[in-house]
Amino acid sequence: MRILILGAGKMGSFFGDVLSFDHELAVFDVDPQKLRFIYNTVRMSDPREIADFNPELVINAATVKYTIDAFKTILPYISKDCIISDIASVKTGLKEFYATVDQPFASSHPMFGPTFADLRNLSTQSAIVISESSPKGKEFFLNLYNSLNLRVFEYTFEEHDETIAYSLSIPFASTLVFTSVMKHQEAPGTTFKRHMDIAKGLLSEDDYLLTEILFNPYTPAQVEGIRKELKLLLEIIENKDSTAMLQFLTKARQNIADKELDK
Repeated sequence: MRILILGAGKMGSFFGDVLSFDHELAVFDVDPQKLRFIYNTVRMSDPREIADFNPELVINAATVKYTIDAFKTILPYISKDCIISDIASVKTGLKEFYATVDQPFASSHPMFGPTFADLRNLSTQSAIVISESSPKGKEFFLNLYNSLNLRVFEYTFEEHDETIAYSLSIPFASTLVFTSVMKHQEAPGTTFKRHMDIAKGLLSEDDYLLTEILFNPYTPAQVEGIRKELKLLLEIIENKDSTAMLQFLTKARQNIADKELDK
C-alpha cells in the first residue's frame, strides 16, 4: 500500500520503521528538522506534495493535541477512498470527527510507548482496534499488530475510554501523588528509585496527553477507588491493626495473582 504517516515523532518514526520495507511510505511533518533521520520513505513538509503521492492509508501519529488539526490539514489532498486512521491514546472528539468526513476510517491504540516499552520485543504489550472502524482499515491494523506479537483487542470507542480510565488513569494518578509528596533522599531505597524512574518517564510525556487521559469521563471513579483504599490503609496504619493489614496484603497479592492469570 501507499501509506502516509503524519508526524515524525517517536510513534511516527516507529511505524515508519515497521512499515517502510513492506509498503511505499511517506512521512509528513510541518517541521522539516524532524524528518532528518527518517529513512526508506518519501519525506514531505508541504501538504501539497501529498496529492502526488496519493496515499491509500493515512496513519495520524501527530501529538494528541493536534490529531484532528493534522487530519484537516491533509484532507484536501487525499482521495475519498483513502483510509484515514489514528493511533491516539485519547479518542476524545474523534468518533464525532470521523462522522463528518467522506473517507473510511480506522482507529486503534498501540498501548505501549517508546518511554517504557522495548520496541524490539512487544510480546508483553497490547493494542486496541476500535470495532467501528471500516472493515479494510480494521483488517490492516489487526494484521499489523498481530505480526508484532501484540495482544490485540477489539473495543468500541466507549469501551476503549473505559479501559484507558482503568489501565492508564490509575497508574498516572498514583505516580503523580507519589511525586507530589516526594522529598530529597540521600540514600533512596530500591523501590523508591524504581518509582522515581517511572515518574521521570511519565512526566516526560506531553502535558496535554496526561491532562486528557486524566480528564477522561471514566477517570474520577477510578481515582475515587484509590482514595477509598488509601483511606482504609491509613486507618490500618494509625490503628496498628495487624489483622487488617494482613487482610489488606492478602487482597493485594490476590489481585496480582488474578492479573497474572489474565495474561
